[in-house]
Amino acid sequence: MFCYQCEQTAKGSGCTVQGVCGKSNVVSDLQDALVEITKGVAMYTHRARELGVRDNDADVFVSEALFGTITNVNFDEQRVVGLIRRGAALRDKMREMYEKACAQQGKSAEDLSGPAAFQPADDWEDLRRQGEELNPASGSTRRGEVIQGLHDLILLGLKGSAAYVHHAHILGKEDTEMYGFMHWALDFLSRDQFTVDELLGMALETGKWNIRAMELLDEANTSAYGHPEPTAVRVTPVKGKAILVSGHDLRDLELLLQQTAGKGINVYTHGEMLPCHAYPKLKQYPHLVGNYGGAWQDQRKEFAAFPGAILMTTNCIQKPQESYQHRIFTTGLVAWPGVVHIDNDKDFTPVIEAALAETGFAEDEPEKKIMVGFARQTVLGVADQVLAAVKEGKIRHIFLVGGCDGARPGRNYYTELVESIPDDCLILTLACGKYRFNKLELGEVAGFPRLLDVGQCNDAYSAIKIAAALADALGVGLNDLPLSLVLSWYEQKAVGILLSLLYLGIKDMRLGPTLPAFVKPEVLEVLQREFNLMPTGSAAEDLADMLA
Repeated sequence: MFCYQCEQTAKGSGCTVQGVCGKSNVVSDLQDALVEITKGVAMYTHRARELGVRDNDADVFVSEALFGTITNVNFDEQRVVGLIRRGAALRDKMREMYEKACAQQGKSAEDLSGPAAFQPADDWEDLRRQGEELNPASGSTRRGEVIQGLHDLILLGLKGSAAYVHHAHILGKEDTEMYGFMHWALDFLSRDQFTVDELLGMALETGKWNIRAMELLDEANTSAYGHPEPTAVRVTPVKGKAILVSGHDLRDLELLLQQTAGKGINVYTHGEMLPCHAYPKLKQYPHLVGNYGGAWQDQRKEFAAFPGAILMTTNCIQKPQESYQHRIFTTGLVAWPGVVHIDNDKDFTPVIEAALAETGFAEDEPEKKIMVGFARQTVLGVADQVLAAVKEGKIRHIFLVGGCDGARPGRNYYTELVESIPDDCLILTLACGKYRFNKLELGEVAGFPRLLDVGQCNDAYSAIKIAAALADALGVGLNDLPLSLVLSWYEQKAVGILLSLLYLGIKDMRLGPTLPAFVKPEVLEVLQREFNLMPTGSAAEDLADMLA
């Protein structure tokens, strides 16, 4: 195996024996084979679309397959193999549709090679070996490190977009043009030869379409559950039986709340599910009582202490400890070997029964609350007041400090930074990186809470819309705003967001705690020259520079 798609990759260069995330070498190799067959599906689907023929099964498969290879999603070998077999069948179906369309329109069908001709082996070990020959280290020997790194930068950005597209699809929102871009981009990545300029251009194009993917998910979430509104969320337990919901999927939470209504079970959010408390349709359930714990990397300790059942809805699962493996469940694309999986019927009866069998919380802990729900609709509703405070000097500067959290040393940088930001500055945050500082008492500035929680990593669209609206109102460009972006990254949605910000031309961003292993020095040099993208340094020095 070779995998370097997350921030915590071994030695900062790549996992080669087992993933730091817990992914086995077998799963890693199978996922590389899954990406290859997905490219093959896209190659034929892209050409069929150009002839006016499309297939929704192929569209949905590409987003599911890519999302399923994101860090901390699918660790189950059998489920990955199932996706590979499904992809091979769809590839053959799309080839037939493409060739039929060519014949009907009097055109010659291309004789495609590469991923389009990839034939997954029937034997399990042979299939794993095929995947091993397709990993990025193997590819780098053919393409060179810079070209391979740029190829993977685009591929990982597409994986991030696929997550947003999949979540939107679950709620009934789709965009055929978005699917079309994904097919086109994967077809592009299936080529044998690239130039650096071609790859950089496609990377920015990927960022452009990732904005559409985030917009699509925003439309799906807000049309289903209303626009988030400022809400105080309890972060201490309540007496009673309990279920903890982690991941990102709002639909799964809603279905669980419906199925647990009246059963005497309290439901808690965990990790990236914290912002769900701000959605009007979800907060109407009285047994959605609060948030428990923090970011994903602390789950093994927190889940072991939680006296109830646990439901994982999307990425961020870690290897369960034996003490709670009997009461943790997965659903959707997330899976772990030996963990009970709730299929697409979404019958959460096993989760409910497990919760009722556990002790639950014996008593109420002293109440403590934090604020969430400062998404674009809320912030833009008071944009005139924010602008007035900026013009009057009451708000000196705005910081966006957000992104993924993780276990690698150095992430205390974000806590130190937020603690050091002057009292006359406003701080926006989103994603699970906020757990480093979202319980701090930061007070107010110009009548606003100094810390405004915009939502999940899936809600980055809100932050972009807020920044664009402020720039428009002030009559300046995004880079002329009194705004600094300090980002933390861990997995591939963060890569997609970074590409979106680069597409928008935003400069002077800081990224940490380490830079991606797939962004080679030569590529970083280009990004630094064009966008002044910087690694995080010391909190004190970075803050002084941003305020200068």
